[in-house]
Amino acid sequence: MKRKVAERTLSEPKKLKQAAPEMTLPQIALLGAGMCARTHYIPVLRQMADIVVIKTIWSHTEESARTAMEVARDFSPEIECKWGDEGLNEISRDKSIHGVAIVLAGHVQLGISLKMLKAGKHVLQEKPAGGFVTVATSALSCYKSYFTNISHQPIWAVGENYRFEPAFVESRKRVKNIGDMVSVQFIVETSWTSSIPYFSSSWRRNFTGGFILDLGVRYIAGLRMIIGCEITAVSAISSHVDKTLPTPDNICALLQLENGCAGVFVMALSSRSNKVPNKIYWRVVGSQGTLQVEQVTINGMYGYMVSFCKANGHWERSFSPSSGLDEELKAFINDISLATRKDGEAEPRSSFIEATRDLAVVEAMLESGKKHGAQVHVKTV
Repeated sequence: MKRKVAERTLSEPKKLKQAAPEMTLPQIALLGAGMCARTHYIPVLRQMADIVVIKTIWSHTEESARTAMEVARDFSPEIECKWGDEGLNEISRDKSIHGVAIVLAGHVQLGISLKMLKAGKHVLQEKPAGGFVTVATSALSCYKSYFTNISHQPIWAVGENYRFEPAFVESRKRVKNIGDMVSVQFIVETSWTSSIPYFSSSWRRNFTGGFILDLGVRYIAGLRMIIGCEITAVSAISSHVDKTLPTPDNICALLQLENGCAGVFVMALSSRSNKVPNKIYWRVVGSQGTLQVEQVTINGMYGYMVSFCKANGHWERSFSPSSGLDEELKAFINDISLATRKDGEAEPRSSFIEATRDLAVVEAMLESGKKHGAQVHVKTV
């Protein structure tokens, strides 16, 4: 049976219901104090101080926890920090903390997510859903087993923020106007080095696929959001060029879609063209037009250009500043507020199942690359 979940749940974003103004603001803990937490999550949460309270910041070490706490103190003066195993246990027992945002190395996130979910906390964890599909699905089974007799389970969301970018939401609607889908393309050419802080040696040891996995799930999430159908099989050739990066660092894949259309997915992460801007775009060709989403920077503002070419050759273009993380966090906080009143449901675009489907496609590409291009069917989740 073909899976229609992408069409059913992702085509129209859920309209946020606003919690009653007299309600107490939900309180969350930020688990992780590294660069991503300090430079992305905290600045976004600073802009949301009127709808959420960061009660606690946790890290593995006291030093990093205190450093991150000071970054957030200007908008959350009562914030506290905790660290180590005992600090994590204290957060899980704290009934005043409604949810947690987990921004840690991928291989440790699942265990902490399950610990917090079991304690009744709503969870938003950074991508990917796991290192392997079997691990992610096993974790999902554990989650379900915790709450077999409870009608309202804690929310488990994964931060695949491309699905929340306004440009991708617009593109998902516009793709219906290109006629019959003929081909899909995703291309990224960029340069990455081993000096990126969050790409630690521990991460390398525990995640097969390195950047291809970590970034690939994002790009697949964007592709699936736009096209609205599943990828069923892949055939990929991979290579290892930059020896400072884990293998592989380049991959070219042929995609088979459930609607019969074919596509290509190309990630070249070892570019040495430092004077040439990074190139990242998604393109869908149809019988009545072409749609393209390209990552661009205009007047110093980072975002996405959506280009739509009609059959008559007329181009329409619109630019949307990047705000995926903002919208993703707003949705999570809103879901927490509604769940407190027992009348809400989680935003499907950030569901753990959708993130696992992204992972399944990337895992199939990596497996095919190891088999020198042999076709691999994407696992059904």
